[in-house]
Amino acid sequence: MSRKRLQLLVESLSRSAKHFTEGEVECLIKLFDALLAKSSSHFAVAGFNRTVFRDTLFSAFGMTDDAVLDRVFSTFDRDNNGCITVVEWVQGLAVLLRGTLEEKIKYCFTVYDLNGDGYISREEMFQMLKNSLIKQPAEEDPDEGIKDLVEIALKKMDYDHDGKLSFEDFEQAVRDENLLLEAFGPCLPDIKSRIAFEEKVFLETRKL
Repeated sequence: MSRKRLQLLVESLSRSAKHFTEGEVECLIKLFDALLAKSSSHFAVAGFNRTVFRDTLFSAFGMTDDAVLDRVFSTFDRDNNGCITVVEWVQGLAVLLRGTLEEKIKYCFTVYDLNGDGYISREEMFQMLKNSLIKQPAEEDPDEGIKDLVEIALKKMDYDHDGKLSFEDFEQAVRDENLLLEAFGPCLPDIKSRIAFEEKVFLETRKL
């Protein structure tokens, strides 16, 4: 990429991904290019594939849950073409690393709304909790415990009592109790890994 094209891309992305400075955007583009070089996908010209994305989130933030990683990939991959472009990468990380509460509520809701119908159903809660909870001893029926958790979540979060969570329900619940943001499984990096990632990636901007 020519210096001029890079500069235009940096300027455009620092406007759309408001939480980063131009120097930080440039660092993220460099990281994107390094990841792209790793990707053996036929998409490699446009972006990197699911495998590279999952490996990156695993090594950067310790995210291990396959189901959650697949959903995070889908929220980043806005045009739904199976690869992450540089624009999707920077805009996705803006929310993941520095998003406002409002942006994070939207992001988590999208991750948990598995079929994209605008609601988190009992089945979707069950699926997400089943994947994220530590396996219980064999003699206990884990499904029963998860069903109980789903009912507890609904009782606490389903404000209009229709047996599923709309975005409004979810938003209200999280605003009342911030800890409910990741109620159905961790899909945001913890503070420690977020700071470590930023320090490593944005090191160059601090030298300027």
